[in-house]
Amino acid sequence: MYWTFHGVELRAVARDLASTSWGWVPLAALADLFVYVWQSWRWNLLLGPIARIPLWRSIRAIYVGLFVNEILPMRPGELLRAYLQARWSRLPFSVTLSSVVIERFFDGIWLFLATFVATFFIRLPGHVVGLARLLLVALLVGAALLVIVNLRRRNHGDRPPGWLAILLTDLRLMARSPLFYWSFLASLPYLLLQAAPIYLLLKAYGLELSLWASLVIVLMQRLGTALPQAPGNVGVLQLMTKQALSLFGVDPTTAAGFSMLAWIVITAPLLLAGSVAVIVTGMRVSELKRHVETLAPAAVRADDH
Repeated sequence: MYWTFHGVELRAVARDLASTSWGWVPLAALADLFVYVWQSWRWNLLLGPIARIPLWRSIRAIYVGLFVNEILPMRPGELLRAYLQARWSRLPFSVTLSSVVIERFFDGIWLFLATFVATFFIRLPGHVVGLARLLLVALLVGAALLVIVNLRRRNHGDRPPGWLAILLTDLRLMARSPLFYWSFLASLPYLLLQAAPIYLLLKAYGLELSLWASLVIVLMQRLGTALPQAPGNVGVLQLMTKQALSLFGVDPTTAAGFSMLAWIVITAPLLLAGSVAVIVTGMRVSELKRHVETLAPAAVRADDH
């Protein structure tokens, strides 16, 4: 946050925010909420070979997880949504947890490919390119680890320990279905749809930038927030948004103001929808926190669940 607002005239930011065309903001919020409806549908595709799950159930689990991510650091909502899906759908926790890992692997592949394509059209900052390269390394290491362990198991009959054995077993089960590959393809629209709320907010803020610019902003946001960090990605999301806007000639003061608007409009609907999902679930925030505290070790020994 310091680097986002360093040297920025705060009064000008306040004036820009006050002159926002607020009619665009509800549309941006709805577009952002729809992104996670799409994610829920994709999750159902991935789990389709194992169980038929109502879309609403997956939406509820995802929004509870998003709510937790907005109020707690290190993004524990990913574990929590896997746990809730397992409990509600009567699935092993190892299965739902593995599906979340696979989802993120799909997201990482498309994020890297989209960033790679973007470098042909715009000069991205060096640290952003570096983050993309680290993402590629992580994807390659993860894929190589899965292949090596799987081959070793086939050739020597060894059983890999802990979560890796569970992940391999569940991955093979899901990969036997065509739905696995449809869920991979559905991950591209999931990434692209995230540009829609940014584009609508650019219009609200009076910035006449294209959908292409909106997508570049999303790519930089996603790369910057790939690692779990502060609640709601506060700070990093604003900084990456400001840096992305600078690539399109937006001055620092305007870019800093827009970064705050984008963070608020992206975060507030998720808190609201997540609160509703928590209420419908019948759980209290203290109960959610207690589940989160127990899920990290449970993820390692998921074969006991």
